[in-house]
Amino acid sequence: MHINKLDYQKVKNKYLKFIKSQEVLSEPFRNKIGQLNNFYLPLSKMINDTYLKKKTTQVIGLAGGQGSGKSTISKILKIVLKENYNLETVIFSIDDFYKTLKERKIMSKNISPLFLTRGVPGTHNTKMIFDCIKKLKNKKFKKLIIPKFNKAIDDRKSKKNWLKVLKKPQIVIFEGWCVGVEQQKKKDLLIAINDLEKHQDKKLIWRNRVNQEIKNNYKKIFYLIDKIIFLKVPSFKYVFKWRLLQEKKLIVTSKGNKTMSDNQIKKFIMFYERLTKHMLKTLTYKADSVIKIDNNHRLKSIKFY
Repeated sequence: MHINKLDYQKVKNKYLKFIKSQEVLSEPFRNKIGQLNNFYLPLSKMINDTYLKKKTTQVIGLAGGQGSGKSTISKILKIVLKENYNLETVIFSIDDFYKTLKERKIMSKNISPLFLTRGVPGTHNTKMIFDCIKKLKNKKFKKLIIPKFNKAIDDRKSKKNWLKVLKKPQIVIFEGWCVGVEQQKKKDLLIAINDLEKHQDKKLIWRNRVNQEIKNNYKKIFYLIDKIIFLKVPSFKYVFKWRLLQEKKLIVTSKGNKTMSDNQIKKFIMFYERLTKHMLKTLTYKADSVIKIDNNHRLKSIKFY
């Protein structure tokens, strides 16, 4: 790895300090230095190499099921890119672009009650995402603000709390559970894969609309991504386990705002099940880099394509 001792020490110290701050609410990180050397440094090198080739703002898509570690990995990559390559990085999540509660209530009345629940394609403001990425990539950069979503209240934060981007970033990390998802074939929508689809989407209205949204609106957004990194979970059952862990963190940090019970989470992730399983089949072969995560929530292997 092309990194001198002094820079490596700086990267390592900042990385370990960040990891320590994250361990308060989650299981301890294991093999920290091994993870830095074997995953974060090679990933950062790939991102830097991509930037050096193009010399324009590079958008890195980071996809993976709920609880797979996207937010943590994004922040670590930002540290390494800054300390080792002096690259300015902006991170934002597709989750921050959810439609407001009011907008989803209208969708739930006009199309399907299932659109009240945030998560699937169709529940994001795709125009806002597209415009945001285009502005970040634009050579004539103008400062902008990126929305922030508060999951505890299930609605967008007020504009004063949005992320302010004052100077043009070299790297944009765009993370989200469905980043890079492709539409399914119509025949694949016919059979319900869980109780939610079986009982609440009997006429396939919700499934078909989600699929159309991917084809018509999300495809345009994902076309703006330069490289996709896919965090491959062992199977969908781990999404539930790791989403529970996320909720425990949210309970501590949400200051009395509404959080979900275990049963509510079980129902909630049914909304994500179809596309998460679909992505495990498709993105494994279409991403630029695939990181396998083991049953203990640790990074297991990495492949570049």
